[in-house]
Amino acid sequence: MTDVNQRTDFDSPWKEVLEAYFPQAMQFFFPQTAALIDWERPYEFLDKEFQQIAREAEQGKRYADKLVKVWRTQGQEVWLLVHVEIQAKPEENFAERMFNYSFRIFDRFHQPAISLAILCDANRQWRPNRYSYNYPDTRLNFEFGTVKLLDYENRWTELETSENPFATVVMAHLKTQQTRQQPQERKTWKFSLIRRLYDLGLQEQDIRNLYRFIDWVMILPKALETEFWEQFKQFEQERTMRYVTTGERIGYERGKQEGEQTLILRLLQKRVGELSPEVQQRIQSLTLSQLEALGEALLDFTASSDLLNWLQANQSE
Repeated sequence: MTDVNQRTDFDSPWKEVLEAYFPQAMQFFFPQTAALIDWERPYEFLDKEFQQIAREAEQGKRYADKLVKVWRTQGQEVWLLVHVEIQAKPEENFAERMFNYSFRIFDRFHQPAISLAILCDANRQWRPNRYSYNYPDTRLNFEFGTVKLLDYENRWTELETSENPFATVVMAHLKTQQTRQQPQERKTWKFSLIRRLYDLGLQEQDIRNLYRFIDWVMILPKALETEFWEQFKQFEQERTMRYVTTGERIGYERGKQEGEQTLILRLLQKRVGELSPEVQQRIQSLTLSQLEALGEALLDFTASSDLLNWLQANQSE
């Protein structure tokens, strides 16, 4: 089990939960934009299109980004760029980067994008929402929608009574921030938030999806994690639920993924030499299926450039 401050790939569970509950995310965070959209029509995640305009911007950073094609109620196609800023500290050039993304999308695809940002940092004063410049004959004012998760601290009762999956996401994020140096309290909150999923009467797949998010972000030291598993298993047995192995399956998959990462990193270092921290972080952000594909591909690598080319071609998230 990873120690409390070691895990770095918070973007992975954010991307997963955004994909699983995209309409609910929009309705929860950006209700005015959500009201423009015909949710009866299918929406499409444009991961390859986003990779084309942002490939050089993500390296070594902690973002979760989704470019999504939806349809307005009047029938027109519209693109949404949803950016989750997961970095612990504010980024000075954030507003400029949001503008760059928007401009690149328009320049490459001749399609404007509604730009939206979810800010997960702990700085109450940092609230970027525009990029602008002004000269006598030329001016620009680019504004984008933002939500600050920290603001939900004052809306806790509202979160507790909401059945929107993103109420759980926000609660888990806030309690993770608040218990950075309090692992015992984090364990208590982790159990409480997971028990709430059952109390809401959610379907098994919804419980598993949200459980996975909570489990990934609310990291516990190994001893407390063991205590938590025992407490959780007893809880499921008392509820006579058929989800008894839910946690074990998720824990197994995570352990399998972390083991695969260790093996792949060791093999790559033997094959192409020492890896930079940035490249190691990119490998650690791969899904299990991507890691397995890399494990086969690396047999043909002869230089570090082969690895970088493979990551460029296959790291679409």
